[in-house]
Amino acid sequence: MKLQTLAAACAAVFSLSATAAMAGEAVTATLSQPVAQPVKFIAGGAVFKCEGDACVANAPTSRTYGVDTCKAVAAKVGAVAAFAGRRTLDETRLAQCNTAAAQPAATTVAKQ
Repeated sequence: MKLQTLAAACAAVFSLSATAAMAGEAVTATLSQPVAQPVKFIAGGAVFKCEGDACVANAPTSRTYGVDTCKAVAAKVGAVAAFAGRRTLDETRLAQCNTAAAQPAATTVAKQ
């Protein structure tokens, strides 16, 4: 019985360690334009901290590496020039990402 408990505990620790190791590499979104002030938000299950022309997620999940996360970043802080980590988005996926880029507020002219 003790051996089974020990084996189960070892399996649990190994599985948690493997998950953390897989998701350990930071994800960096290099922005086309720097942010005016530091910004922090959650996208793709990870916390992104943006300063200057870089947004970094130091504890990404497996969901953090995709186009949907890149779109969420672009929607918050603007066009993304590069999105890299364990995986890097190619030009086609980067273009898809930037369809969600935050647009400057349009100025409307009141009808007279």
